[in-house]
Amino acid sequence: MKKLLLASALLAAAHIANAQEVHYDVEPTHTFVHFDVLHSGTSTNRGRFDTVEGSIMLDRQAQKGSAEITVLPGSVSTGVDPYNDHLKNADFLHVDAFPAAVFKSGSFSFEGDKVKSVDGTLTLLGQTRPVTLTAERFNCYDSRHAKTEVCGGDFTATLMRSDFGMNYGLPGIPDEVRIMIQIEAVKR
Repeated sequence: MKKLLLASALLAAAHIANAQEVHYDVEPTHTFVHFDVLHSGTSTNRGRFDTVEGSIMLDRQAQKGSAEITVLPGSVSTGVDPYNDHLKNADFLHVDAFPAAVFKSGSFSFEGDKVKSVDGTLTLLGQTRPVTLTAERFNCYDSRHAKTEVCGGDFTATLMRSDFGMNYGLPGIPDEVRIMIQIEAVKR
């Protein structure tokens, strides 16, 4: 009887421990990847990618998480159609050959129950490189519209585009690209 009670207690504890792992789906109307790059030392060119999808797992109690986020470079939007077309061609994003960029992570850093940074890899133009996203803010809330929990925040990173083979215009167009991500994800 004691063994049966102990086994039941262990199973219950394991179930409770796993219950903290929560899965979320990226909410596309509140998620965008923005970028900016200095243009010839005079002004900053900015744009965003309008199509971002993926999933995130968070376990705030165990302070761990994972993510797989796909960005469609063909959804680039700068507000200037000829510039969008140039960014889509082989000089920059080469969307015909590489229609998706993928960020994967299994390493989240927490401060309390808040995500502070996410270490992962970005695959862009067929090249995979390490990237760290730093949280500017992170929060979870109960959404009246989604009728479930939503988590999200603002994250930043700086990339060297040449690391991914994007060498067009160097050095006149700087190598450094700042990435700003606004993301919200809805609990499944």
